[in-house]
Order: sequence, then structure tokens, then C-alpha cells
Amino acid sequence: MTLVLRRLPLLALLLAAISAAVFALTQALPGDPAFIAAGGGDATPEMIAHARERLGLDRPLWVQYALYMRNALTGDFGRSLVNRKPVIEDLAAFWPASAELALAAIAISAAVGIPLGVLSAVRAGRWLDRLITPTSVFLGSMPIFWLGLMAVLVFYRVLDVLPAGGRLTVGLAPPPGVTGLLLVDSLLAGDVRVFADALRHLLLPASILSVISLAMITRVTRAAMLDILHEDYLRTARAKGLSEPRIVLKHGLRNASVPIVTVVGIQLGQLIGGVVVTETIFSWPGLGLYAVTAVENQDYPAILAFTLLATVVYVVINLVVDALYPLLDPRTRG
Repeated sequence: MTLVLRRLPLLALLLAAISAAVFALTQALPGDPAFIAAGGGDATPEMIAHARERLGLDRPLWVQYALYMRNALTGDFGRSLVNRKPVIEDLAAFWPASAELALAAIAISAAVGIPLGVLSAVRAGRWLDRLITPTSVFLGSMPIFWLGLMAVLVFYRVLDVLPAGGRLTVGLAPPPGVTGLLLVDSLLAGDVRVFADALRHLLLPASILSVISLAMITRVTRAAMLDILHEDYLRTARAKGLSEPRIVLKHGLRNASVPIVTVVGIQLGQLIGGVVVTETIFSWPGLGLYAVTAVENQDYPAILAFTLLATVVYVVINLVVDALYPLLDPRTRG
């Protein structure tokens, strides 16, 4: 807890710096928000001037930023220039889809990457290690957009075993919204059919999104385990006659858990903010697709809100990881 408290001032400064930079960059984007808010091509100069005054764009930039942050701290991110709805309502509607996709992707990454990293370390220098290590490097360097398109081609177009987009089959009623996560809500409602359909739709985009994280988790796990496997306490455990799997999993993996948990947390934060490409390819109705639509329509309040939300999520995840350190390694308690 002390470690987390020490990080809070730095994280607050980080959020302030990023929000200021994003706000300035948003103002530098081509186009005129007042023109869009006034109706676009049909807007008269008087309508544009009125929209500029209503949005506060006639004030100095630092005043605009101060007012925006004051409102943002209360949950008011302004109104979308496209649909005129409060941006906070759009974020609330779209974030569950992105959260479900990112959580599924990181679950796949950890469930596959950690065992592969352990196997690679235990078999260091042997054929299995020589297969896993270059494969993880290769996968980590693959462009997500290319992998996504190839996955759609193979599993949807050619094999026709998985759907190519969306969260549910058209015509299938979603379960009552409790968490917004279709898998969880369908289980709570006891609707096995919706659960199975939602899982089929989730499998392909989550697998593609997990590839880069899986590769990173595999490499970090391997490196962490290699640092641990030759420690004296593991030699002592072997001398006591403990089985090798128990030594590796109970003693080795546990003591290598800090860097592994760190990289899992970092990758989850990056997935939350980096779902744009995957959601676009698979028509996944989440924040990534919402952000792409906002950029295409020059919807500045939506762009800024998405960026700030992704930053906050990333910071919160890192705080949670920091809070886990004392539980994983007593030496970090202070």
C-alpha cells in the first residue's frame, strides 16, 4: 500500500500532462468543431459563430482546457458533435464490449503464454525452446490488421466455422444487461444459447488481439524463470526429493511472479487502449470502433474522451499491479 501511495502523485501528474497534450493535439486537428456542431455544409456564418460561443471555442485555449477538465472530473465530457448525445452515455454504452474483448484476450494470452514460457525455460537450449522462442518473436512482430484479415478469410470465408463480426447473431436477443458483458449476463440469466453464441463471436477477435500480448508474456516468463531455476533454494528442494513439476510450479513460478504479473498488467492496459484495429476489422461495437467513427466524423469531444478514458484505465491497472507486489513478494512491503 505504501508503494501505491508513493505512486499516486506521479500518476496524477502523468494524467494531467497527458490530458493537456491530448487537448492541445485535438485543437490542432484539421477542421472546425464549431462548423460541425452548427450542422456542417448547411451552416451559416451566424450559426457557426453561435456554435463557437456555445462551445466556448472563442475563449483562450488554457481557459477551454481548465473548463473541460473541471467538467470531466464530474463525468461531463461534453456532447458528441455527431449525435448530440452526452459523450459519457456513449462511453457507458460501448465500454462493456471493449472490456469483454480485452479481458478475453489477456486471459488467452496468460493461459497460453505463461505455460509456454515455463516450458521454454525448463527446456532451455533444447528443441522445444528453439521452437517456442522464435515463434513468440515472430508472432510478436506480426501486424494485427493482417492477422485479423487472414483469420476472417480462413475461419469465416473458407472454413465457415466462426462468425466474422459482431457480438451476437442478428435476431438473437441479448440477455438483460447487468454487467454489459454478454458472457457474464447470459450466465446470470441462465441462457446457454446466448452464451454459446456470444462465445463463438468473441473467440476469433479475442484470439487475434491476444497474439502480441501472448508473445510478450511468453518471453518475459521465460526470462524470469531462467533467473530463478538455478537458485540455491531450488537445488535444496531437489535435494529433498521434491518432484520437478512441484519445484518449478510451486517454488520457481511463484518467485518469478512479479515480472510476469507486471507484464500481464501492462499488456492489459495496452489492450484496453489498443483495441481500435481489432474492433474495426471484426465490426466489434466497442470503444475502438467508436473512436474510429469519431475520428472519421471529426467528433472532437468523443476523441478526447476516449483518449482520456484509455489513459485512466491504463493508470488504474498499473496501480492495481503495484498493489499486488507486496502479496507476491514480501520484500516489497514497506
